[in-house]
Amino acid sequence: MVSDPPIRDAASVILLREGPNGCEVLMGQRGTNAAFMPDRFVFPGGAVEAADHSLPLCAPIPDDLDLQLQIAGACPPQALIAAAFRELQEETGLRLHRQAPQDLRFFFRAVTPLGRPRRFDARFFIARAADLAEDTAQFSDADGELSYLTWIGLDRAKTLDIPFITHVILAELAQAIAISGPDFIPERVGFFDNRGPVSRFCWL
Repeated sequence: MVSDPPIRDAASVILLREGPNGCEVLMGQRGTNAAFMPDRFVFPGGAVEAADHSLPLCAPIPDDLDLQLQIAGACPPQALIAAAFRELQEETGLRLHRQAPQDLRFFFRAVTPLGRPRRFDARFFIARAADLAEDTAQFSDADGELSYLTWIGLDRAKTLDIPFITHVILAELAQAIAISGPDFIPERVGFFDNRGPVSRFCWL
C-alpha cells in the first residue's frame, strides 16, 4: 500500500482588478506534465521553500493577519507571506509595489484531500492589482510554469477547467464582493480541512 505524501505548506495569491464588466482575477494554466493538477487553471502560488523562512519582509506583519495565520497552522506567518510574494513574481512576472504584508488579505485555507500525488496546506491571499509595480498585462518575466496567464471575470472563470476548491473560492469571493465591494476585509476565513480521513469545512 502506497502511503500518502507529506502535506507541504503553500501560499497562493488571488489578484483582483476592476474590469469593464466587473471584478476580474488573474489565472493561468498548469502544464500537461505537471505532477499536481495538470492542465488546470489556478491562481499563482506554490509550496513554501526553505529559503522563505529567512527572507526578510519590508514591514511588520499586522497583528490581526499574524494571529490569523498562526491559528491557521504551524508554518511561520513570515514564511507564508514571503512565499506568496515569491510565487506571484516567479509565475506571473508581477510583484506588489511595496511587497508589504499590509497589501495581503488572508481569505481561504485548503488542505489537499487524501489520495493525491502531492498534498498541500494552502493559504490563499487576496491582493489588489492597483498595488502592483508592473503593468497588469505584462507577463514577460514569468517563469513559464503557468501558461495562458489571463485576467478573467469571476463568472467566466467558473467555466474554465478549475479544481473543485477554486470553484468554492470563486463563489465565496463573488459573494463577498457583492456584499462589500472588491476592497472588502474578510471577516472570517474558510477552511477545507482534509488532514484526516474525513473532509470537513469550518471557519477560522
